[in-house]
Amino acid sequence: MCGIVGAIAERDVVPILLEGLRRLEYRGYDSAGTAVLSAELQIERVRSLGKVNDLEKSLLQTPLKGSIGIAHTRWATHGKPSEKNAHPHVCRNSVAIVHNGIIENHEALRKKQTDLGYEFTSETDTEVVVHEVYHQLQGGKELLAAVKDSLKELQGAYAIAVISKSQPEKVIVARKGSPLVIGVGIGEHFIASDVAALLPVTNRFIFLEDGDIAEITREEVVIYDLNNECVVREITHSKLSADSVEKGPYKHYMLKEIFEQPKAITDTLEGRILNGSVIEESFGMKASSILSEIEGVHIIACGTSYHAGLIAKYWMESIAKIPCNVEIASEFRYRKPVVRKNNLIVTISQSGETADTLAALEEAKKRGFGYSLAICNVSESSLVRASDLCLLTRAGVEVGVASTKAFTTQLVALMLLVLAVGQKNGLDELTEKHIVAELEKLPRKVEQALEESHDVVKSLSEDFTEKDHSLFLGRGPMYPVAMEGALKLKEISYIHAEAYPAGELKHGPLALVDADMPIITVAPNDDLLEKLKSNIQEVAARGGQLYVFADPKSQIKEEDNVKIIHLVSIDEILAPILYTIPLQLLSYYVAILKGTDVDQPRNLAKSVTVE
Repeated sequence: MCGIVGAIAERDVVPILLEGLRRLEYRGYDSAGTAVLSAELQIERVRSLGKVNDLEKSLLQTPLKGSIGIAHTRWATHGKPSEKNAHPHVCRNSVAIVHNGIIENHEALRKKQTDLGYEFTSETDTEVVVHEVYHQLQGGKELLAAVKDSLKELQGAYAIAVISKSQPEKVIVARKGSPLVIGVGIGEHFIASDVAALLPVTNRFIFLEDGDIAEITREEVVIYDLNNECVVREITHSKLSADSVEKGPYKHYMLKEIFEQPKAITDTLEGRILNGSVIEESFGMKASSILSEIEGVHIIACGTSYHAGLIAKYWMESIAKIPCNVEIASEFRYRKPVVRKNNLIVTISQSGETADTLAALEEAKKRGFGYSLAICNVSESSLVRASDLCLLTRAGVEVGVASTKAFTTQLVALMLLVLAVGQKNGLDELTEKHIVAELEKLPRKVEQALEESHDVVKSLSEDFTEKDHSLFLGRGPMYPVAMEGALKLKEISYIHAEAYPAGELKHGPLALVDADMPIITVAPNDDLLEKLKSNIQEVAARGGQLYVFADPKSQIKEEDNVKIIHLVSIDEILAPILYTIPLQLLSYYVAILKGTDVDQPRNLAKSVTVE
C-alpha cells in the first residue's frame, strides 16, 4: 500500500526521490520521509506527518543532499500516522530502511531485539527489520548477506530497500508479496513501487519476481531468486510517458480520468474484434484450448473490481449460458471453497498487486480449481504473471483513488470474455455480431453521456451538500451499478451511502425513506423497467426525494419529489457501463461541494498491497 522510491547516482538524488513520492502519493499519504547518505557518509533523515508537500516544507528547513537515498510515503498499518512512525527507519545511525507490507511476527522479533538491547522509537512492524539488518551486520557480514539472513527471520509480506554507511555504494532491495521495480539509467539506478514514480528519469525497468533480492550499484544490478541463485531479469521498455500522470487542464485526477473513458474504452477494444467477432488470441496463445475446456467461471476481486464481476455474472449466464460465481477475494481464500474442476478462475484488479486477490488466486491453484485469467491494467503485474491467460484493460495510469476508467474498461474486457466463452458454448453468430456492434458504438455513447449529463449532474449535486445518508437502487445488472455508485459517493464525499436491489425496498430499507434521504435510481429501458417504476412509486408515496437516471424512452414521469436525468439511449446489454458515468460525476461534484480531498480521500489508498 505504501510507496517506495530509491536512487543511486552521481548526482543529488533528493529531487528525484521527492518527485517519485509525489507520483506515488496515491499509494498512501499519512506521512512521508527520506534518508540519504551524505558526502561525509552519514545517514541523514527528514520525516513529516502528512503529505509529500509537508515533507518538502520540512526539507526547506533541513535540506538534504546525497547521491544515494531512499524515500517513502506511508499508508498506516502498524502505528498511527505520526512523524515517529514515518519511514525511513534507522538503527544506530548506521542502517536505514523503507518497507511496504506487513511483518506478521514483528511482536516476537521486537521482544527478542529488546532483550538484546535495541531501542524502539516507533510503533511500526518495520523497525524490527532495520534492527535485524544491523544485528546481522555486527557479525561481520556484508550488507547483501546481512539482508538475506534478516529476511529468513521475517514472516509476512514486504518490499524493502536498505542503505548502510558500512557499504555506501550499494542499495539492497527485496520483494515478497509487494511490488518493486528497478529503473535502469546510464551510470545510475532507481527503485520504486510503481513505474510511474520513475518515468521522469527512465523508461527502462526490471520487474522483480516474488522472492527476489537485488544488490544495486551505480553500474550494475545483481539479482538472486528465491533459491539464492543469481538470475537475469528482462529489461522492459515502458510505453508510458512522464506526462501520463499529470492532471493537465483538470482540477483533479478523478475528473480527468472520468473524461478519459471514451479513449480508454476504444483502446481496450482495439485489435480484439474482427468482422463482428472477438479474437480468442486476445486472451493469450492458449486461449482457444483453455476456453474449450471450461464448464464454469469463478470471478474473484475486491472493491470496485468486485462490482465489475457482479455485472459480468449476469452477462456470463444470460449470454454465454455458463454458470458463474463471484466472490470477494478476502473471503474466498479463507472459506475453504469446494473445488469445481474445469472452472476458469477470473481475477480482476486495476493494479494487479491487490494482496487479497493474489492470495485468492494462489489458494485457487492449490485447490485445483483449473485455469486462471487475469483482467488487469498493468502488464508487468504479479497477477498477470501468475495467470494462464490475461486481458489488459489499457485504461492507462489511474491516479485517483476512486476508480473510474479502470472500472468501465474492466466491464468492456469482461464482455469480451463473455463473448469468447459464448463462442465455445453455442452463442449464435448474429447475437455476437450485435453485441460487438454495440461495443464499437460505446466510446461515442460514453462521450455523449459526459457531454449531456455533466452540467445537469453538477447542478443537482448541490442537493446533497447537507445530506448525511443516501440510498442507491437498481434491478438486475443495474444493482451492482448502484453498488458502485454508492461506493463512489461514500469514499470521496464521506456521505453514508448504501445500495439495494429495488425489489428489496419493502423488506426493510423503505423504513429509512424520508425527505432527508435522497434516493438515486438507475433506470435503463430493459425488461425490469416496469417493475422498477413500481418501486419508484413506493418511494415517492412516502415522501422520498428521488433522482432517476433514465432512458428517454422510459416514460417515467417527473414529479415534485422525482427528478429525471435522461441519458442517451443504449442497448440494455451495455447499459451498466453507460449508467456508471453520471454516478461518477455525481460523487465527484458532491465531494467538491463538501470540500473533501477528491483524489486522496481519508484513510484510503489506491493499491491495497497488504491484507
